[in-house]
Amino acid sequence: MTTLRIVEIYRSIQGESTRAGLPCTFVRLAGCPLRCRWCDTVYSFKGGEELTFDSIFQQIDDYGIGLIEVTGGEPLAQPKTPQLLQALCDRYDEVLLETSGSFPVADLDPRVGVIMDLKAPGSGEESRNLWSNLEHLKDGDELKIVIADRTDYQWAKAVIEEHCPEVPILFSPVFGELEPAELSDWILSDRLAVRMQLQQHKYIWEPEARRT
Repeated sequence: MTTLRIVEIYRSIQGESTRAGLPCTFVRLAGCPLRCRWCDTVYSFKGGEELTFDSIFQQIDDYGIGLIEVTGGEPLAQPKTPQLLQALCDRYDEVLLETSGSFPVADLDPRVGVIMDLKAPGSGEESRNLWSNLEHLKDGDELKIVIADRTDYQWAKAVIEEHCPEVPILFSPVFGELEPAELSDWILSDRLAVRMQLQQHKYIWEPEARRT
């Protein structure tokens, strides 16, 4: 029987991406080989409970929300995650995956909306980026870059200029570290065609709050 190690399943308002503000059910998988300096889900690195797909579906169904996001940790660190994503696509309206981009995405079910969180130097995990993944982003996918300072911003700008990804691009300031107004000014000054985004859930609720 196929199982995955799950930290939590909960409903909340989608705080990021182009779907920000929409009700969403989150399935948070355990485990992550990365250690980003500003990670706000370190509790997902260990632990979790082995759940069958049916158990996962039952908890999702209890919330009655058709937008599902599989997140982590790093969801693709568990080899059976692609199977779960396919099963979710068969059952629900829209399925998203938030991934660091350090694991291949080319063979995922094409119905999955990939939100790729590319790692800037300030994260401490730039070396983990699997650059070939950018070639496999498709309609419905998004590229997110979390930015801590001007160095990260210049790096992100260079990445966009070099790779020209044809998906929505989101720049997100590190919460409590880079002022949103400052990042906005940089984007406006350079006339970048990117979306400046905030983590809405951290403004709606306490930043460290976990939803249930």
